[in-house]
This record gives sequence, C-alpha cells and structure tokens, in this order.
Amino acid sequence: MEGRSVVKLVIFLACCPSAFALNPSLDANQYAHKAWTIREGFFKGRITSIAQTPDGYLWLGSEFGLLRFDGVQAVPWQPPTGERLPNNYVDSLLAAHDGRLWIGTRGGLASWKDGKLAYYAELAGYIIFSLLEDREGTVWAAAYGVPTGRLCAIRSGGLQCYGQDASFGQWVTSLYEENGHLWAGAETGVWRWKPGPPKLYRMQAPMQLNQALNDDNGRLLISMSGGISQLVDGKLEAYPIPGTGAHFNPTHLFRDRDGSLWIGTRDQGVWHVHHGRADRFAQLDGLSDDDVLTMFEDREGDIWIATHGGLDRFRDFAIPTISVKQGLSSDPVWSVLAARDGSVWIATREALNRWNRGQVTVYRQPGGPPSQAESLFEDDRGRIWESSKNGTAYFEDGRSIPVNSLPPGSAHSITEDSVGNFWFSQDQGLVHLAGEGRAERIPWPDLGHNGSAPTLTADRMDGGVWLGFYPDGLTYFKDGHVRASYSARDGLGEGAVTGVQLDRDETVWAVTEGGLSRVKNGRIATLTSRNGLPCDTVHWMMEDGDGSVWLYLACGLARIDRSDLNAWAINPKHTIKATVFDSSDGVAARAISIGYSPRVSKATDGRIWFVAESGVGVLDPRHLSLNKLPPPVHIEQITADRKDYWKNSYGDASSKLRLPPLTRDLEIDYTALSLVAPEKIRFRVKLEGRDPDWKDMGTERKAFYNDLPPRNYHFRVMACNNSGVWNEAGASFDFSIDPTYYQTTWFKIACAAAFLSVLWGVYRLRLYQIAREFNVRLEERVGERTRIARDLHDTLLQSFQGLMLRLQVVDELLPPGKAKEQLEQSLERGDQAIAEGRSAVHDLRTSTTTTNDLAQAVRSVADELAGDGSPTFRLMVEGPVRDLHPIMRDEVYRIAREALRNAFTHSQASRIEAEITYGERLLRMRIRDDGRGIPPDILDAGRSGHYGLKGIRERARQIGAILDIWSGIGTGTEVDLSVPGAIAYSKSPRRSPLQLFLKKVG
Repeated sequence: MEGRSVVKLVIFLACCPSAFALNPSLDANQYAHKAWTIREGFFKGRITSIAQTPDGYLWLGSEFGLLRFDGVQAVPWQPPTGERLPNNYVDSLLAAHDGRLWIGTRGGLASWKDGKLAYYAELAGYIIFSLLEDREGTVWAAAYGVPTGRLCAIRSGGLQCYGQDASFGQWVTSLYEENGHLWAGAETGVWRWKPGPPKLYRMQAPMQLNQALNDDNGRLLISMSGGISQLVDGKLEAYPIPGTGAHFNPTHLFRDRDGSLWIGTRDQGVWHVHHGRADRFAQLDGLSDDDVLTMFEDREGDIWIATHGGLDRFRDFAIPTISVKQGLSSDPVWSVLAARDGSVWIATREALNRWNRGQVTVYRQPGGPPSQAESLFEDDRGRIWESSKNGTAYFEDGRSIPVNSLPPGSAHSITEDSVGNFWFSQDQGLVHLAGEGRAERIPWPDLGHNGSAPTLTADRMDGGVWLGFYPDGLTYFKDGHVRASYSARDGLGEGAVTGVQLDRDETVWAVTEGGLSRVKNGRIATLTSRNGLPCDTVHWMMEDGDGSVWLYLACGLARIDRSDLNAWAINPKHTIKATVFDSSDGVAARAISIGYSPRVSKATDGRIWFVAESGVGVLDPRHLSLNKLPPPVHIEQITADRKDYWKNSYGDASSKLRLPPLTRDLEIDYTALSLVAPEKIRFRVKLEGRDPDWKDMGTERKAFYNDLPPRNYHFRVMACNNSGVWNEAGASFDFSIDPTYYQTTWFKIACAAAFLSVLWGVYRLRLYQIAREFNVRLEERVGERTRIARDLHDTLLQSFQGLMLRLQVVDELLPPGKAKEQLEQSLERGDQAIAEGRSAVHDLRTSTTTTNDLAQAVRSVADELAGDGSPTFRLMVEGPVRDLHPIMRDEVYRIAREALRNAFTHSQASRIEAEITYGERLLRMRIRDDGRGIPPDILDAGRSGHYGLKGIRERARQIGAILDIWSGIGTGTEVDLSVPGAIAYSKSPRRSPLQLFLKKVG
C-alpha cells in the first residue's frame, strides 16, 4: 500500500477544550520540549499510535508490539501466558472510557481489560488503521482488507461491519466525530456515515484518508499531498497555511484543547498554527525526526508527537522565553525595561528592540555597525534612555537624541532623583547630570570604594542615591557626601550588590551574592539559606501585584509570600517557605548576575520581564501554568533477592503476595503518572509493620528493605506532581514473608517451654542444694546445740547442783539469824538460776526438725508453758496444712515460742489465742492475749537486759517476713507474722491429722 501513488488526505480528530492545555499565544519553540529517540535506545522501532488509559499510563503502539510508558521508562507489554496479539505491528490504539484498551494491529483487532485479552474473529487478517469511540460509547474500527475494506461498529460486545459491497474500496483509514456526525475516510472518498443515511463525497483522484477535523467555521479539513483542503458544500477548497512553501506534504492534522492546529508533515517536522500565524519545529530545532507518524494530547495537556526517529513531548513552561525566533534582533539580552505605555524595551548585543503587543521593532544605526545596547531607563517625562559603548541617548517622539554632555563610556545603571537630576554609573565613577549643563564625574575612590557600582537607585523621598558596589558594599550618597556605608562586617550579604530596591516605609533591600539584605534605621538583617532561602546568591528582587516577592537566585526563581517575608523581618530566626521554579519551568540557573540595569522590570499588565539565558523571560504571576491534577500512583514490581515475584501488568496491585522464608533484600518499584515533568515527581513511602512514619524518598522510584522479619506487611506510597499537588491516597500493596521453621510461633513456644523447663530444673536443683546445705548446717547446729546442752547439763548444772547441796548443808548448820536469812535468800536465787539454766538446756535440745506441723509445734509449746492457774489457750488453723521450707520452720517456730512464752509468763492474761492461716500466697500466724499489755517504751525499745522482742524482730527480718506487734496498757497484745508463700512453703498443701480426722468423722 505504501508503494501506491496516491493523494494522501488527513481528517483530524478534534478534542474538547480543557483547563489543561498549552498556552495558545506561544510558538512551539517556546514550549518545553523533550525527545526520546530510537537512536539512543529508548525503544527499537517506530511508534505508530498513542493512547492514554484512565490509570494514567501512556500506551505506545510500535512495529514490534505494545509499550507502556510512565514518562520515565517504556516497558514492553506482555500478554498473558499462552496468548498473543493478532500481530505485533500495532497501527492504532484507543483508550475507551470504561478503561478498555483497544489494539488495532496488522492482523486484526484485540482489546485488553482487567488482565484479559479479547479477540474479534470478524476482523482477523485485517489491518486496523483507525479506532474511535463515539459519544454514545460505540467503538468504531476502520480497516484495510482484501478484497474490500471495512467499517465496523462494536456495541455491547457485538460487532457489525459495513463495506462488504465494496462501497469503501479496499481501505478505510480515518475516523472523526463531532456533534454526533461520524466521518470516515476511505479509498472511494469521504463518507459522512451518520446521522441519516451514509453520504459519499467523492474526490477527484484515489486517496488515502487518515484524519479529519473541523476548522473554526465548522468546515471539514482534509490533508492531501501538497497541502490542506476544506470541504465546503461538497467541494474541496484550498486551506492555505502561511509560510509552509510549495513542497508542503502534511500527513496528520491535530487540534489541541486551546484550538491551536498542529500539522505533522512528511519532511518538514511539525507546523503549529495559532492566533493567525504559523511556526515550525523541525529536526534542526530538536525534533526526533522530520517525518511525523502520529500526534496525541494527554490528560494534562501535553502534546506527544511520534516520528520516524522517536517520541517528542511539548508542554507549557511556567515561565516562557522570548528569543530571536520571536523576532528579537539577537542574543544575548543585556537589559529589559517595561515602559509606562505598555511596551517593553529590550537591549540586545546588536540593537535596541521594542516589544509591543507581540510585534518587535528593532532600532539600529542607519548604515552603521551593530550597536550593542546596554542599560535602559525611563524618566519622569516618559523618555527612554539607552546607554551603549557609543554613548548615551534618549528616545523622544520616535527619535534618538544623543546626550553629548556626558563623559565617554557606557553606563551600567541610570536613575533620576526627586529634583530631575540624572545619575549614571560608569566604569570610572559616578556621573551626575543636572539639567542641560555639564556632567560631573565623582571617582569611585572618593566614595570609599575601589570597584564600580553595577546598580544605583534614587531615593525619591529623601533625595539621595543608593549605590550597590562590586566586589561588595552598599553606600548612600546625598548632597555630595557619603551619608551611610555598609559592608559584610555590618551584616550585609557578602559579595557584589547587584540590585537595590526601596519600599514606601524607607526600607532598603539589597540584592547580594550572599543573600537578601534588609536595611532599616541603620540595622541590617540578611536572609540566607539558613532561613529557608533555596540558595544564597540573589540576582534580583521584584514584588508582584498579588502580595508575592520574586527572587532570581543562582538555583532558580523563588516566590515568597510578602507576609512570610515580613514575619522574617520581625523575627530574623523565622524560616520562610519558598516555591522554586527551575530549568523544568523555563528558568535557567545562573551562578553570577549577567547584564546591565535593569535586569528585571514589571509591566503595566502585571507581567514581570527579566533577562534570561537566551532572550527575555516573561513571568505572569496571575496565569502561571500549574498542574492541578494529582498523579495516579502505581506499584510496578516486587523483587526479592534478585528474583521478580510480582509485576504490575495493568495497574492492579490488589493481590497479596507471599514471599518465601529468609527473604533478605526486598525491592519495591513504584511510579506516578504525571507526564508533564516526571523528573520532578516526589514520593513518600511507608511500610506498615516496619516504618514508624512516612519516609521522604525525593524523586527515587524504588524502596529497599533488608532483613525483614516474617509477618504481614502493608506498603503504601504517595506522590506529588511538578506543582506540588499530592495524591495522598496513593497506592498500596499487601505482602507477607513466611517464617522458616525456627521463626514459627510453635517453635518459639517450644523453645520458650524448653528454656523454662531448664530454668525450672536449675531452680529446683539450686533449691535442693540450698536445702541440703541448710539441712547439713541445721544438723550441725542441732548437734552443736545438743552437745552444748549436754555439756551444760553434765558439767555446769551438775556442779551448780552440787554446790547448792553443800550450801543447803551449811544452811542447816547455821543458827537462826541474819546470816541464815541471807544464805536462804541466796539459795532461792540459785534455785531460780538452775531452773533457768535447765530451761535454756531444754530450748537447746528442742527442735522443730522432729515435725513440720507448725500447729502441732505451737500446741506443744502452749502445753509446756501451761500450768495451774494459767490462761486458757485456743489454737485455730485455716486452710490445708503445708510443709514449710527447712529454713523457715525453725525461725517461725522460735518466733511463736517467744511470743507464747511472753504471753504465758508476763501478760497476766486470762485468754490466749493462736491463729495459723495457710494461704496460697501468704503464711500468716497471729498470737494475741487479753493481758495487761506492753508499755509503749518497752514495745519500741525492749526491756533493758532482755532481748525477746528485739530477737523476734530480727528473726522476722532475716527470713523476709513482715512482723507487726500491737499493744497498749490494759488492751492486751497481738503479734502478727506474715511470710510470703513463695519462700515459706516447700510442697503441695496437705491436711493436718486433726483435719483429716474431723473430715473422716464429720
């Protein structure tokens, strides 16, 4: 078919206007352009068709298959296993409103949705040249076939084809719909297919119709070999495009949302027709190739053009540039001045230019060499002053009038004071021109500086002049004297002062290489990167009409809210927030300030004009090109230990992935679909179950995790576009890492149980060792006590007893008298001492080792201490009886024995009670009487020479028990001993013989 000698017509597809569109007032070369070329390896074949699905992906049909593009990388699309497209050569694509992607190939038609590929057997073997979805939702396919072409409609899954009667000829190649009218381009001519019966508009020669569109008057435009025609009353008429020339071969027509017409050609690149003029963008301008294959506009208003050499994108710059291609005399630009009449004067290397409503007027010296215009100024009379190496002149009534009274040399800056005097900054010094008289030059050393002043500004309120110096310094000059001078030592920003601006409140702003300095009442503060400035070097400052301050920095153009700047002026520690526009927004970064004064100027319409890299930049603060669409976010791929476990084939990340045990290196690839400036998309990620908060990833599109423990995870990612609009919903993905056997819960429980068992065994072993050591020591103590008791009984007590018998014999021999009375008293005391000694021997020989029943031991002590006239004794036991630890039983018994001895011996009580409670957590013993009580002083400190109370307190403290003694004169005494069960008991509960007997007979 390509070999046929045919007239080629193009019916172009129009798009509805949208808020997101290119600025129609700009030429194509003023848009941001980027090319992806086949030569650089971006993809291996020509791109023949483009579509964008609702999820934001751009789909590219090529000679070798289908590609999915996110603005950064093109990934070859692979159909499900076991399936394939009818043919790998993709001629047409259509993204329908329901999300289905229609794929027209050189072997038939297919569609792809929700991971399923569908085929249409009726079109098998046909070449699908064009696809269209009408406003009713019907999908139309235009096909080439042998012997006849087809036009097919697909509704509700059913397919109906037309053209079997050869009415279309061998092919149908283009489709277009507007306002319910469906047009089709075929070999036999142009068909208006609906509404009403189909109608054919025959052409004079065989033709190949590709695309169609309506012009501003509602007429159908058709691209043919040699030019563009329009269908008027059924006849073709020429539709001339100015500047295209005789060899104009358009292949595609495309009208974007703002109404501009894009024309793709066979060998001239692309033509852009807007506002009554046409401009061209070709391979010499950076287009990937001059042979255009197809064009497309995405949802953000970007224009995509596929050529034989690659893929190109055009988008709006937030800050476009006017250059030689828009009519300027030359590059570079040295200064720019917005006049009060609405025109803009631009000083270039060759001449002075005047921009007025898009028209450029160039002022050159007649017949002379090019004159390099440098600094510019508009005086109070509206005259435009121009300084160059040829001298200084002003424009008045359309004529350039030289000022011969000035010393030779060009001026870096010009200003006018409040009384009409002019000041010029020249290389040699400051020049003062008063009226029409001679000019006076003041050398720079007379002003305290060795360098020159690249900028000067008149103080209209005070009458003086502010001068900014190179290499540094700011000076105020008035009435022939320097009134103030500041440098970096005073807090001024370091480096050259390249601009000075005065506020109405007499605040002076100095633009320096070291920041933005504020001078007010002799006090200086400098705004730098420490206070939130993106970088320190400032080239100029300008305030717009909407309350924002613009700073041209070495790193781009920054916008700061005036209120934020005022907050910093009040508190120098305040951190400002700045929005930065960089090279992706049309602003070139510059390390040093280039040009003459003024470098920036605000026009009467509010636009800010400034010296740019290769021309003049135009900033419209009220009409910035901002992208308000939050970018769709998708997770692309999950890779672990260099193995791909999951890939996103069509934006579906709803499934849950299980990763194998011992997964170490995990990589999660994600993307966001903002095609305006993909390089400026920023991401935040959070792995729930690992990350405590969101992590700022910058522009990185991969997240890495190492040595994740086995568990369930929820990965989330959000993104913002180039204008800072966030898609906070983002995308998410659930996955889990399986545990290996030693990471499972049951294994950990088994290990914990084994550890506790070992720990319990060690504890029991240690307890056994302690008990054995205690028993050994206890037996040693008992043996020692028994030996001491035996020795005391066999020696000391026997000796005392023998001595008492001898004294008794002496007592019987003595006659009655005082001596006999004294001896008998001594004998009584001796008997008492022997009784106490026997009691001590008894205590030494008595031990609780013979029984572990505390109640029985207490009962035995009470029985031992009771006698005639003794108080009644009552013992109560609560809870099942439990064996005590060997260490505990002796100490508790001795505390009980001492308490009972005091009660029986000293209390003079009529009733004594002992209560023993065997609790699970506490062993409690209480002994109380109703006797005379213990005096407070004795209760606290004990009786002099006696250690009963002190002893039981010491014993209780040694065994970790709590001992409380309550008593008062005439109120009796109560001893309360509490021992924790963990240290008191040694075995499980058991019942006393008395309890067992009562239970048996009960």
